[in-house]
Amino acid sequence: MRPLTAACLALLLGLAIAGVWPPTNSLVSEHRSLTQPGSPVRTNVLGYSVRHRPIVAWRLTTDPAGQSMLVVGSIAGDERGGIAVTRKLATDAAIAGVTLWLVPDMNPDGTVRGTRVNANGVDLNRNFPFRWRDLGEPGSRYYPGSRPSSEPETRAIEAFIRRVRPALSIWLHQPYRLIDDSEGPRWAERYLARTTELPLHRLPDYPGSAIGWDDHIIPSSAFDVELQGGELSQTTIRRVTTAIRSLASRLARRGSAQNGISGQR
Repeated sequence: MRPLTAACLALLLGLAIAGVWPPTNSLVSEHRSLTQPGSPVRTNVLGYSVRHRPIVAWRLTTDPAGQSMLVVGSIAGDERGGIAVTRKLATDAAIAGVTLWLVPDMNPDGTVRGTRVNANGVDLNRNFPFRWRDLGEPGSRYYPGSRPSSEPETRAIEAFIRRVRPALSIWLHQPYRLIDDSEGPRWAERYLARTTELPLHRLPDYPGSAIGWDDHIIPSSAFDVELQGGELSQTTIRRVTTAIRSLASRLARRGSAQNGISGQR
């Protein structure tokens, strides 16, 4: 092997300081074992963060023609509990009649830093184009960016949702321990409230939010599940994942029933 030149060493040092090197990401490497032959899980890279960390989607299915359902583990880098939920979902068996898409972390730079905002200091949950508005100056907790969809993370998720068009989307947040019933499908919100033992409560509709945009693109399809704060216990993770899987099965049955009705016309 030829020795690295001083220029190459300087480049690698600069990439390391910037958080770009090494290029591997734990969410990719961690689940390489799940993408072995015979596994129902496939890893897709949707795009890259500001610091060029991959934004990963895991697809869990044995029936690509089934209903599509999305679970996003984290959009705020200081709300990491949902990442553990999506990891657990990715290790479970596929669900008949459902293609389950899992995006564990759409803000990997914020997760590494432990900050709500991404590496540009933008709150991704105020950066989506639906009802976006200027909420404050750079450096503030809810800074929405210089313009709608200014961030590569936002654009990657927008393109993915437009392509997949999930019939149901769950966006996991912390720490309020409730299910927001302000925008999404009431049947799904109520069902998940019962199975997770979380109360239903209406939260404000924030400008530029991911869920607001998602529901604008695919009406009444997305809602917010607020988990408790901090690191989740294994009991909580199991309870939430079991409830989400049960909801996915119900979604598949609803899809089959609707298709049956359509076929009788």
